[in-house]
Formats: sequence, C-alpha cells, structure tokens
Amino acid sequence: MPRIFVSSVISAPSENVWGQIRDFNGLPNWAPMVAESHIQDGLPPDQVGCIREFSLQNGDLITEQLVALSDYDMSMSYTILSSPMALDNYFATLRLTPVTETEETFVEWSAEFDCASEDAEQLIDTVSVGVFETALKSLARRFES
Repeated sequence: MPRIFVSSVISAPSENVWGQIRDFNGLPNWAPMVAESHIQDGLPPDQVGCIREFSLQNGDLITEQLVALSDYDMSMSYTILSSPMALDNYFATLRLTPVTETEETFVEWSAEFDCASEDAEQLIDTVSVGVFETALKSLARRFES
C-alpha cells in the first residue's frame, strides 16, 4: 500500500488558507489541474458525506467523497469513489497547522491507496508531484503579495 506525504509552508495565516481549501467544491479556485467541480444532490460543500465530481483540464472525471471535516483542526479527509487512475481504497487527508512565530501555515497532505505493484511508482509520482505539490504551489501563489 503506497503512502504519500507532501508538506509546505504558506506565507499566510492558517485561517486565511483554511478559508480557501475548506470548500470541498473549491478545487478549481486553487488546483490548476481542475477545470470545474460540482457537489452532487445539491448538498452543501462542507457536509460530511457529500460527493464532488470534478473534471481535470485533460477531461478526466474524478468522483470523491468528503469523509471528515474539522474547522477546529483545520483538516479534511476524503476518499476517491471513481477515477481513471488504477488505484483502489484511496484515502487522503489535508491538514493545516499554524506556524505561530511567523503567522504562516504548515500544510500537510497525505494519502494512501492500493494498486498493482507495477503501477505504484508512477501513481506515487502522479499523486505526490502532479497533484499535491502542484496544487500546494498554486495555493501558495494566491497569498503572495
């Protein structure tokens, strides 16, 4: 079971960063690979259990379900329900921690999933670099002066 952990420090207070990522339907606002997103069944985007379907810039569709959201911990967890990637049992958590000395935000994004051993290296690279690192760099740019 591959496990991925990516972290970054964003030069903004954690409350401001949380305001950007808390919206489970807000990926198109800060993840450049996402073209559009919608929440199924008209549910609010912060309701645990809601399902988002989003399309990537390349046209691929991914469906994910919000399984945990904590304003207190500034964290959310979700699972992939359907994806063109050859992975199963995908579970990810995105968490923010205030860096109180500098008023910055430590962001950590982790995931684990099952896949065929021959696909593991490519999937790890796709998720860690192609998704997590790319999205976090884009998010950080939103807070640059």
